[in-house]
This record gives sequence, structure tokens and C-alpha cells, in this order.
Amino acid sequence: MAKTTSLALAALLLSSTVHGFLFLSPSCKISSSRSSSISRSTTNFMSTTTSTESSSKELKNDDQQELKAISQLPYIISRGDGSTGGGGLPMPTKKKKKKDMEEEEVEKNKTDESDDNLRRPKVGVEMPNGRPSWFRVPAPSEAEKSRYAEVKKTLNELSLNTVCEEAQCPNIGECWNGGTGTIMLLGDTCTRGCMFCAVNTASAPPPPDPFEPFKTADAVTQWGVKYIVLTSVDRDDIPDGGASHFASTVELIKHKNSDMLVECLVSDFSGNHDAVATLAISGLDVYAHNIETVERLQKFVRDPRAGYKQSLATLAYAKKAKPGLYTKTSVMLGLGETDEEVIQTMKDLRAIDVDVVTFGQYLRPTESHLSVVEYVRPEKFDHFREVGESLGFKYVASGPMVRSSYKAGEFYLEHMIKKERQIQ
Repeated sequence: MAKTTSLALAALLLSSTVHGFLFLSPSCKISSSRSSSISRSTTNFMSTTTSTESSSKELKNDDQQELKAISQLPYIISRGDGSTGGGGLPMPTKKKKKKDMEEEEVEKNKTDESDDNLRRPKVGVEMPNGRPSWFRVPAPSEAEKSRYAEVKKTLNELSLNTVCEEAQCPNIGECWNGGTGTIMLLGDTCTRGCMFCAVNTASAPPPPDPFEPFKTADAVTQWGVKYIVLTSVDRDDIPDGGASHFASTVELIKHKNSDMLVECLVSDFSGNHDAVATLAISGLDVYAHNIETVERLQKFVRDPRAGYKQSLATLAYAKKAKPGLYTKTSVMLGLGETDEEVIQTMKDLRAIDVDVVTFGQYLRPTESHLSVVEYVRPEKFDHFREVGESLGFKYVASGPMVRSSYKAGEFYLEHMIKKERQIQ
């Protein structure tokens, strides 16, 4: 009974002194000796509470000072330099029959190789911590008389789209201030959903603007550029994928300025060779189609309707339809590919006589897209450039900030094409 009373009293004391007060009900009878004991307990409790609150304030002050100190640290120290974290996920494993497993084990022992270390990208997995120091690009100039402002104004007036804006390209300031813009035909909504791309998607986008080819020809003429890149979203809802729309745009540009060089960065047209031929013979100078990544990672990165072999076939048929036509493709790095896979991709491209290849770092546009597996160092990009040149590519653009449509590459292509045509 005494134990029960003691416990009840302790509970009462705890609840009554939470806010620094002691409250006893009139019906609670306590002896004078017990009353003194309670008073001492209360004093000790209040002292402890005050001490705890003081410690809490000190901790808060310490936290604030620590946060202030962190905020004053350089970005790389406080956030990371991209060399840790990330890593993607291992390749998914399939359930195999015992016989297949035994044969696979024998094959591994023969070659002394294993796929256990192969990685793949996925949405929502850990990103590398921070970004490397080499990811620094100048912000676009908003000055009224800058070339960037001029290009943007022209595009808005003619209601034209650019992949520079839709795909959130980091080089938009450099390219537009240099007078180069990649115009995106066929609207701003794609019928495919690749896991690396930030362009809007829908199964049935609005129909193309029939006056877009004319507007585009007017725009590039106003810019006064010598090399223009036309690209587009995928339009699987159009019978020829938009090839005839592209062809009309090229013909109108050439009509206004026959010396202007035109590159078309297009889809695979769902493997439709007639569509490929329509564009290839339209008068363009460079036929570009991006293979995007190595063969193993295609299904994790691209829409299921795209594919490694289909992309190779598209590039091969373009050159077959128009012998002498320059062909070009682009590969993103940092998605879990191996060096051997990148080099094999280059060999496959050279086997179908692709002239130009570009390599750039994949950057995640939003959290709903594939996480970066790794940030590839500039030295590795230099290595792939050297390998590509040794394999016979006419031009290899390789660097962290390089994109398929990139001012420096277009400048080189312009001079290369004109020089070779003079020789012919």
C-alpha cells in the first residue's frame, strides 16, 4: 500500500511540477515530515529542469555556430566534390536454371571475368555528393544588347521552340551569346518518355505548326549564322515521324541562304527507312541521331521504342541514301558504363562509317529522372577523344559540358565541311 501511495505521489509531483509549480489537491493528506521531503524533491526537480533548459539553450547556440561555420566553408568542403556517393545499382539478376548457372560459372572461369561489378542508373537512388569543380558555366547575359537577348527575342516573336530551353541545357548562355541556337521543330511535346530527358511528354501532342518551316527559315536568316542545328521531339503519332516537315525546313533555309550549313538532329523515325531517306536527300549537311548510351544500358535509359541496333541502322541508312553525307551521334557518360563498353560503342559506330561522335557528362534534370552514377573526370573524356581519333572519326568532341549540339563542335564541323568540299 505504501509503495502504491509513493508511486501515485511521484506521478502527481511530476505532473504538477512540469511547468515549475507544485500543486496538491485539498484531499491529499501528507505528514509534516513527508511534506519536507516533498519540498526538497521539488526543489531538486526544479533545479534539474532549469539546468536541462540551460543546456538545451547552449546546444542550440552551438548548433547555430556550427551551421554558421559550415555556411562559410567553400562549396566543395561543405557539400562534397562529387567523388563520393552515387554508384547506381548492380545489374538485375534473372532466375536461372541449374544447368545455365553451371555453364555460366565455367565460362566465367575461362575468361576470368565477372559482371558482378557492372552498374546501372535508376530514378531516386543516391546521387554523388556535391558536384566537381569543373562544372562551372557562365550565366546567360540578360543585357538588352547581348546576343542571348537577341536570339531569345527572335524565338519568342516567331513562336519557335529550342531544345536549349526545353532540355535545360547548361551551355545555353555560351551558345546563344555566340549566335548559335538549336531550334526544336514539331512542337515541344514528345511521344516518348526517356528517363534522362526533361522535355514534356504525351501520347497525342498537338499537330505540328504548318508554318513552322517558314518561321524557322526567317529566324536563322535574321541571326546571320553560318551553321544551324535543327532538332525535334519524337513524333511517333505522325506517319513519317516528321521527316517531311524537317525536309521542308531544310529546303527553305537553303533557298534563303545556300551557303548556310544545316545539321538535323533527329529521332530514329521508328526505323522507317523511307523517312530517313526523305531527310537525307533534302539538302542537309549533317545527319545526326543520338545513340545516347552503351548497348547494355539502353533499356534503363531510353524509351522502350528506341534501341541500340535501331539507332545504328538509322545512321547507316542515312549514309546509304546519300553517299558522302556526314553522320553524327552523341553518347552520355556517367550512367554506369565501363571503358570497354564505350570503346566498343565507338567501334560499332565506325563500322557503319559515322563521322562525328560527342561525349558529355549526364546531368540529372529533375529528381524524377535517372540519378547520376558518377561524375566522369576530364582526363577520362580526353582518353576517349584520343581513342576515337585513333579509330578514324573525323571529329570527336569529348568533355564534361559537351552536348550533341555544341558551339565549339559546330565551329569545327563548319570549317571541316567547307575545307573538304573545296578539295573535292
